[in-house]
Amino acid sequence: MNRRKFLTAGTTLGLVAAAVPAMAAEGDGTPVQFIPKKPKDPTPLVDELTKYAKCPYCGMDRKEYHFSRHLVHYSDDLVDGTCSIHCAAISLSVNLDRMPKAIYAPDNGSGEAIKPLTNAEAATYVIGGEHRGVMTKKPKTSFASKVAAEAAKGGGELADFDKALMLTYMGMAEDTKMIRMKRDERRRKAMGEMHKG
Repeated sequence: MNRRKFLTAGTTLGLVAAAVPAMAAEGDGTPVQFIPKKPKDPTPLVDELTKYAKCPYCGMDRKEYHFSRHLVHYSDDLVDGTCSIHCAAISLSVNLDRMPKAIYAPDNGSGEAIKPLTNAEAATYVIGGEHRGVMTKKPKTSFASKVAAEAAKGGGELADFDKALMLTYMGMAEDTKMIRMKRDERRRKAMGEMHKG
């Protein structure tokens, strides 16, 4: 094959590849890499921490972060169990054509060792205050009861799920930068300890 035919063939293949869209979920535009990976699950709250042990976006252990975890149950019964509202926001933004059937958040007003999940859209969030932030500089802590949220406010402000989600998106750039810096610092520390040994 001479050089001219080779270049022409390469250009034709490139045009064909450009015309074929990235693989998408059946019936929508969600790229395959963002579709929730677990099988369809009509009962995601049953053994939830066993079935969805790790956050699919950051890899964090959801049992360890039971007080901040969220779970998005989409209308096609696919589920994203995330470590936080930060990663739930990522799931909701990359699965634009997949409608949520329910979104769950932990009830931090519960006295249970592992905080039970409650309907996030009916929950009251404390924004800021003295709570521990997960994947964010500004904590967004959920409570099933507005009275419990008020009692635990600690200098924070009360918000509904929509406002907590909006604030999550608004803080995403700053929070992502913070997460990258923390992870880079951990990697450097781990490399330093490897070289010592």
